[in-house]
Amino acid sequence: MIDKAKISGYAVLIIGVALLVFTFINAYLFLIGVLSISIVDWVAELGALLGPLVETCIRIMYLGIMGWIGALLTKRGIEFLTKLPRKAKEEAKKKTRKKSANEGKKS
Repeated sequence: MIDKAKISGYAVLIIGVALLVFTFINAYLFLIGVLSISIVDWVAELGALLGPLVETCIRIMYLGIMGWIGALLTKRGIEFLTKLPRKAKEEAKKKTRKKSANEGKKS
């Protein structure tokens, strides 16, 4: 049976990668939309552009946060998966050292 820590490591890794994929797909879809600007009246155009500009800033912040969270989760998942075998080996070494030290004291 797989250890609970290993399962959580895989889960965090999969969620992180899924968020990264979702973020990059959203970024691609946002970037292929083209805004055309026709300059007739600067004041009217500025007012008309503020709405999409604010919306674009919100999307950029959303993408940045989602990408950051996805990258963190992916990093943590990889750390879980790489540190588990090392930790198990270190614990096994400590147990064998204790056993050998106890046996040395008995003889």
